[in-house]
Amino acid sequence: MLMLLASDHHGWHWFWPLVPLAWLLVFFLLARFVFWRGPYWRHAGPDARAILAERYARGEISLEEYRERLGNLER
Repeated sequence: MLMLLASDHHGWHWFWPLVPLAWLLVFFLLARFVFWRGPYWRHAGPDARAILAERYARGEISLEEYRERLGNLER
């Protein structure tokens, strides 16, 4: 058993530089999946307040209606 541990592990001595690279890959993948926000995490469209502001800017709704609906959204 000691002879096996003292040997060069049957040609695996070239493998040691790959171990830190494998750990870096694991940490990179973990960080990517934890912090990366994919397209499924994003909102599908514009915010309701933005749509309301656009409708007011185009003149589709009055100032009173804009303020009323904005107040409803903030509640």
